[in-house]
Parts: sequence; structure tokens; C-alpha cells
Amino acid sequence: MPELNGPYKPGTPCWIDLMVPDQQAALDFYRDLFGWQGEIGPAEQGGYAVCTLKGKPVAGIMKAMNPDGTVPDPLPPTVWTTYLATDNIDGTVKSAIDAGGTAMMGPMDVMDLGRMAVLADPTGAVVGLWQAGTFDGAGIVNEHGALTWNELVTADMTAASAFYSSVLPVTTTPSEMPGAEGYIEFQVDGRAVGGIMDLSQLPPDVPPHWQPYFHVDSVDDIQAAAVRAGGSVLAPAFDMAAGRMAVLADPQGGAFSVITATASE
Repeated sequence: MPELNGPYKPGTPCWIDLMVPDQQAALDFYRDLFGWQGEIGPAEQGGYAVCTLKGKPVAGIMKAMNPDGTVPDPLPPTVWTTYLATDNIDGTVKSAIDAGGTAMMGPMDVMDLGRMAVLADPTGAVVGLWQAGTFDGAGIVNEHGALTWNELVTADMTAASAFYSSVLPVTTTPSEMPGAEGYIEFQVDGRAVGGIMDLSQLPPDVPPHWQPYFHVDSVDDIQAAAVRAGGSVLAPAFDMAAGRMAVLADPQGGAFSVITATASE
């Protein structure tokens, strides 16, 4: 079911966005790589661009700036932010703070679209929250160029599991997939919606983070296209339990994964 209608269940990753120094360059890169359409938004919305695929929203891209419109110095790192759905953002933020998280932004209204907040979990990973108004989030998933998975990479999987399951209606369960020993699934109503991975498997300078995965028809072709467009390869295409994947970065450093799953739900 690639097209989604209606709000996401609380705890489910529902949206992603990217903050970059050069917004137009990012729009061009992801348009050429995934076929997204998007343009810089109006000034009253901070120029925020909602990118679409087949006419459905898939991701946001915004320019790195301070609330007053000035350019931050130093610039923040270029990273994708994952947003988890909630039907009570104020209550979720309070629960998160009580559980050792840190409120970095909000809760705040985004016109009539919904309410948002950004937190740091107790392990240091930054994550967004979204309470839908007129905007539910991604309108198409699990298709070429669209979001298909979100993964928390952390050095303390036990603490992360306890935190998220205490502030949102999610359960964390060891994966039963052969070859995925040690991997933890995020589940909502018994359905896997994301995962938790051990940070020790990555280079020592990588901080805790949430990373989006995009479904693609050919990982190798996308990897080559990303390199031609000035992107970089963080983990070359390889086969693993869930399919074939690669970890890439756009020319401004935003990291993301691409995957061709062996099977889809």
C-alpha cells in the first residue's frame, strides 16, 4: 500500500526533513536522484519546501537558518530528522523530559498543518514529534524514491528501548529475521515500523542519530547516480538480511540509506 490516507498511528515514523546550507542544491540533488518535485517555499513559511513524488508529499527540505532569518555560525550539521507521530504532543514532550530526554524545540503550531517538537533522547539522538492537523505526513511510502524505514543508531540500545516505549505506544522487540541478531524492531500494534541498531558497528566518530531508508529499484544504480551528482558512499552496496542496501550522503553531507527489500509487506 504505497499511498497513505489518514493519520499515522502514534509512535510511527510519519515524516522526515533535511536542513541544509544550500536548499536549492539539495532540491536539485534529490530531484535527480529520486524524481522528487519541490521548490523553495514562501518567506512566511521560512522557505520550507515540501517535496512530492507522484503528487504526494515525501519529505521536507529547508535552509539552515536562525529563527530571525540569519545564517547560523557555525552552521549546524546537515542531517535528516525523523518525526514520530503522536496524538498528544504536549503530553509526549512532558513524558520525554520526565524520562530523561531534552526538549530542543517546541511544542509549536505549524499553521493549521499540525504541531511539532524536536527532542534529544537520553542517548543523544535527535528526533522530531508530529501531531497532525491538516497534514498527516508522508503520503507515499515503500515505492522507488520514497521512505520505507527509519532506524535509530545508538550506543545504548537498552536505554533507547526503555525511553521510546515509555513515551509513545511502541514496543521494542529483538528481530527474528535470520542474520539480524542484535537488531531491535520498533513495533506499533504488532507491526514493525522502524529499528534500533548498535552504534558500535559504525566508525567511532559517528554520533547517535535517526536515519531514513528510501526504497529503490536498484541500489547499485542509485549509488552510482549519487556519486556522479557529487554525493559520497559511506557503505557501498551490500546484501544483508532484509535485502540489498547502501549508505550514502548527499553533497552537503546528509546521510541516508537506500534499500531494495527482499520482501515487502
